[in-house]
Parts: sequence; structure tokens; C-alpha cells
Amino acid sequence: MKKGKKALWVSIAVLAGLAVVFVYYYITLPAINIHASGLWYFILALVAFAAVAYALKKAGGQYRLYGTQAVMDWRAWKGLKVFAIAFFAILAVYLIGSLLSSPIINAGKYRELLTVEERNFTEDIQEVDYSTIPLLDKDSAALLGDRKMGSLVEMVSQFEVSNDYTQINYQGKPVRVTPLMYASAIKWLTNQKNGIPAYMMIDMTTQDTQIVMLDKGIRYSKSEYFNRNLYRHLRFSYPTYIFDDQLFFEIDEEGTPYWVCPVKKFNIGLFGGQTVGRVVLCNAVTGECVDYAVEDVPQWVDKVYSAELLVQLYDYHGVLVHGFFNSVLGQRDCLTTTTGYNYIALDDDVWVYTGLTSVNGDQSNVGFVLMNQRTMEARYYKIEGATETSAMSSAEGQVQNLGYRATFPLLLNIADEPTYFVALKDGAGLVKKYAMINIQKYQWVAIGDTVGECEENYNKLLSTNGIVSQNAAEQKKLTGKIEVIAPVVLEGTTHYFICLEGNDGVFDADLSREELYGTVRLKQGDSVTLTYEPGYSLNRILSIEQKTP
Repeated sequence: MKKGKKALWVSIAVLAGLAVVFVYYYITLPAINIHASGLWYFILALVAFAAVAYALKKAGGQYRLYGTQAVMDWRAWKGLKVFAIAFFAILAVYLIGSLLSSPIINAGKYRELLTVEERNFTEDIQEVDYSTIPLLDKDSAALLGDRKMGSLVEMVSQFEVSNDYTQINYQGKPVRVTPLMYASAIKWLTNQKNGIPAYMMIDMTTQDTQIVMLDKGIRYSKSEYFNRNLYRHLRFSYPTYIFDDQLFFEIDEEGTPYWVCPVKKFNIGLFGGQTVGRVVLCNAVTGECVDYAVEDVPQWVDKVYSAELLVQLYDYHGVLVHGFFNSVLGQRDCLTTTTGYNYIALDDDVWVYTGLTSVNGDQSNVGFVLMNQRTMEARYYKIEGATETSAMSSAEGQVQNLGYRATFPLLLNIADEPTYFVALKDGAGLVKKYAMINIQKYQWVAIGDTVGECEENYNKLLSTNGIVSQNAAEQKKLTGKIEVIAPVVLEGTTHYFICLEGNDGVFDADLSREELYGTVRLKQGDSVTLTYEPGYSLNRILSIEQKTP
């Protein structure tokens, strides 16, 4: 082969190699950071590619003939030895760095990643406010989202609902939000100019589902291709940042969509002790990014630490209490989180809730932990009782003839009693009933078709067992003028529903009780004083006193 042609082929090979490297980087997007495992894989792949290119160039048709076999020139093998040494040296550094970053050597440091404060349950968790209880889990929210999307004929052919369904606090109430996504690559091609036109928001207390239309579409998302793909946009903007696998879709208090992008921080060695060091907020419409230190993240942001990361951090804290080998062998005093978790709205933040049990896998909790998804604050509550799965089984046992399945419990404070609250769903995923289970006495289960009925049955159960007085709820008084009064027949009994001027509550007078017979003489405009027990949807009237003008 002539030298000119040989040089041409070498140049083509080099350019092709560079193109392969670029495509590899464009697809895998490794961070240029020694803490990123992806970068080490990228370097190893480069060394391997360079070795192959060198071998091809050095050989260049230079073979020695031994009998009937052609064997590559020894000079090519000699050069490959250098690449092999480099490859295995880099691999050794990576493996040694992984070992030195592991809990085997750094058990104490791993345990200290999360600071846990023991707190009092009744002081921190106020008695339940049913207007803030998220009655839907993610699966139920997804079911509502799919139904809502199916009703929008003009959009359903072009877009689908993303599976994000991030639970946040929005204007004081728990909601789940998720963006739409392109239905296919062809649908992206025909719609990407204007972007994704809307996102979905589901009220977790009322189950109200709405499509929020945007003046300008979402142009940066996980379903985009090429440079507007969210991961690629972040990588080119912050080449050294190691972003968490979970990027959260949220909205600010004005309803503007953002991507909350946590940046990993490794606190132990090269690859160990992952937490979050910084947060990039990416405007989903404009792509504008703002970089924050984790402690400076705006208050409206609810999710910085993923639930999985927080659970893992607590497992380090609970299991490595006496070192790594004790966690594997003796397991003295080792605690671990139970299977599953849920969310609680507290102090305008979203907290991950999960129970704590011994590593032996028994059916009882020694307590539970709340972990703040914005600040990583962790609170431990020492309350012994049933595990969540035991409580779910207990609730399902009450309706075993119907075959309903329980959702993962919420943690509530009812009459200062730690209580599990679950929804019971049929085979189609529809919520049919609700159940409340006492954590410490998980055989105490109350069932109801509505949350209000379930609460009433639970209070009766507590009263029967001497936990609370007959009137479980605190009695209150209210004076005002009747704005609306209407008779309603419920299960064969006449009730009067009363609304007072300037009050949003609905008050229920049950005429099966003799002391409330006088309700029939009341009319709109009368001044009355009501003694009542607060409830979920209706406030139960205990007595009515009419005020003379």
C-alpha cells in the first residue's frame, strides 16, 4: 500500500473514531468529574479504542508468514502492552477507590451522613385536618390522569401523561403534578416547535383533576430529543455536575413549571456517601437554569432529596450503629426501614414517612421516622406497634369477602392516637372504602364508605376501648345567623343541614335525637348558638339554642 493511501485510511479511521467517541458522549452524557463512575467507564472505553486503532495502524499489513498463518508483527504487540498497562492501571484505581469509599471501611462516616433527632409525636403531628390529607396514592392519581387525558380528544392523539406525578404542597394543599409528553417520535416531530402545551394537576384531597394550559409550551423535558432533552441540556450547561437520577417536575406558587435537578455530592472517598450539594432549577418553558447551594433553595421547592435516597441514608444510620461487621453478623441494635414509604405535609414541606423495625424482619415497629425532602432534616418517634404491611393486612381482613387491597398507610394523629389511614381499592384500582388502624393495637380497625364515616367509626372504637371519652372530638360553640337550612333524609332519618353566614362549615342536626326536635321551627335569618363536634365533611350538632332578637 502506498504511503499516501495509507495515511488517508489512517485519517479516515481517526475521524471515524472521533465520531464514535462524540456519539458515545452525546448519548451517555458522562460528567467530567472524577466522582462520576460514567467518566471512568468513558476513559476505559477511550483507552480500549486507542489500543485497537494503534494495533491497526502499526500492523498496516505488516504480517510475518509462519507456514500457512500470518501473525501480526511483534512491534504491534509491544505497543499494545503499554495500552494494556494503562487500561488495567485505570481499572485498578477505580476498583480501589470504590473499596475505599464503601461502608466496609467507613461505617462510622456513613452513619453520620444523616442526623436524627428524637421528637414527641403529639407535639409535632397535630390532630388530623382532613382538608390536608392526600387521599390518593400515585397509582390512583395516575388512573385519574389517564381518564382526564382520554377525555381531551384534541390532545390525546398527540400527547401522553408522564409518570412523574410529583407530590408537592401547592398554595397550602397537597397536589400531584406531572407534565405531558410526546406520544411518539413522529408526534414530537410535528409538535416540538411549540412544545408541550400543558401539565396536569391532581388535588389529592378532593380528587379534582385539571389540565393546566400554558401560554407558552414546555420546551425542555425528558421526552424531548437532541439538545432540548432535559438531561442533555443540563449536561451541556453544567459539564462537571453529577445530576441525580431523579429530576423532579414541580410548579412554583404562580403555576410556572420547573425541573428541580439535584446535584450529587460524595462525602466519602471517590464514590461514597452520596447526598445533595447543589440544586439547579430549570424553567421547563424557557430552559433558563439557576444554580443554588442546597441550603439556599427557594421555599416553594418541595423535593430536593428523593425518598429512596433518604430511606437509604436512614438505613446506613440504623444498621451501621456498631460498625459494618456487626451489621452483617451479630446485628446488635440494628434498625432498618420497613418496606415502603409515604408522604406527610408538615410545616409547608413534604416529609417522607416510613416505619422502623429490627433487621430480623419481625412484624412490629419500634418507631417511625420523618425526613424532610427539602432540608434532609430527620425526626425519630419512638412508638411501638404494627408494621405498615401488618396494618394493611388487618384492614384487608375486614373486607376479605370483597377482595379489596389496601394502599400504603398514611400516618395520622387522631385524638392523640398514632393511627394508620389507608384506602381500600378494588381490582380496577378504584377507591371503595377507607380504613383506620390503631398503630399500637392494630386489631382495632374501623371501616367506612367515606372518610367522615370511617372517622366516626374509629372514634367509637376508641371510646369503646376506653381510649377517649364518648365525645371523641372537642366540642365547640358557634353563634351566627342561619343562611341556609334544608331537610335531608339519610337512611330513613330526617336531618337538617344548616349553614351560618360567614362560615363555610355544614352543620348536621339529626332529628332522631329528641333534644333537636326544635330544629324544625328554625328558618333563614334566625340567630342561633350551635354546640357541635367538628367532623370531616359535616359538623355534628349536639344542641341548638335560638337567640331572641
